[in-house]
Amino acid sequence: MTDAQKSDFLLVGVTLLAAVSWIFSKEAILLMPPLLFMALRFLIAGLVLALVAYPSLRRLSADQIRRSLGVGLVFGIAMSLWIMGLVNIESMGEGAFLTSLGVVIVPIIARLVFREAQPASTWLAIPIAVSGLALLSLKNGFRPEAGQLFFVAAATIFALYFTLNTRTANQRTVINRRGETVEKAKVPALPLTAMALTTVGLVTLTESAVLEPWLATFQQAPANLIGWVLASALIGTAGRFLVQTFAQSLSAHSHGVVILVLEPVWVALFAALWFGETMSPLQLAGCGLILAALIVNRWAALSKALKQAMRRRNLPENG
Repeated sequence: MTDAQKSDFLLVGVTLLAAVSWIFSKEAILLMPPLLFMALRFLIAGLVLALVAYPSLRRLSADQIRRSLGVGLVFGIAMSLWIMGLVNIESMGEGAFLTSLGVVIVPIIARLVFREAQPASTWLAIPIAVSGLALLSLKNGFRPEAGQLFFVAAATIFALYFTLNTRTANQRTVINRRGETVEKAKVPALPLTAMALTTVGLVTLTESAVLEPWLATFQQAPANLIGWVLASALIGTAGRFLVQTFAQSLSAHSHGVVILVLEPVWVALFAALWFGETMSPLQLAGCGLILAALIVNRWAALSKALKQAMRRRNLPENG
C-alpha cells in the first residue's frame, strides 16, 4: 500500500470519528455553554497529546512552532464558528453538509493563496454547491438562518486550516522576500496536533471568559456531562485530529480532503438514529446537491482510483 493509499484509508476513519464527535458535542452543549465546552474539549485533548509529544516538542525550531501555532489560531476561529452553528441550527445533518463545503473551498484557497494548479472539476463543482446552498435557504425565502451562516463561515475557515495544516505537515521549498530558496521543515504529526489543539482551547477559552457565564455551569453540572466532555476530547478530538494530521503528512496533495465527503453522510445517519432527526425534501435536495458537488470536485481522482482497482482485479486472470 502506498503512502497516498494509506492517507486515503486513514481519512475514511477520520470521517467516522468526526461523525461520532458531532453526537458528543451536541449532547454536551445541551448541558453547558458552547464555547466553554470547546475550551475544555480542546485543552484536554491538546494537553494529553502534548505530554506524549514532549520530546518531539523540545526539538522543534522557532519557525516550526510559529507555523504550528498559526495553524491552531486559524483552526480556533473555525471551531468557534462551527460550535455556534451547531447551537443555532435545527438539523445536525444539514449542518454537517454545510460544513463539508470546506472540501470545495480548499482547492480555491490552494489556487488563490498558494497558486496550486487545480483541475477543471473544481470550478464545475462550485455552482453545484451554490445551488445546494440555495435550496437549503429556500424555506426562509432566501433568508439563511443564523446557524447556516455560521456553518458556511466555518467551512471557509476550515478550508484555510486544512490547506495550512497540510503544508505545515509536509516539507516544502519556498522563496523568501529576498528571492532566496528556503527549505521549510515539516512538523511531525504528533507535536503539530498537540500545539494546534491547545491553541484552539486557548482561543475558545478566551472567547468564553468574555461572553459566557461559568459559575452556574459548574454548580449545576449533571454527572453525565463529564463523560460527554471526555469522550469528545479524547476520541472526537485527540484521536481524530492526530489521525487526520498523520494522514495529511503522508500526502502533500490538498485534494485528499475530498475523502471527508463521507463525514456529513455519517453525521446525517447518526443524527437520525441518535436524535431521531429528519429533513424535509427541500433540505434533502440541497444536501444532495452539495454531495454531488463534492463528488464532482474529486471526480478525476475517483476515476483514476476505480481504473486502478479494475486493473488489479483483472491482473490474475490475464496472467
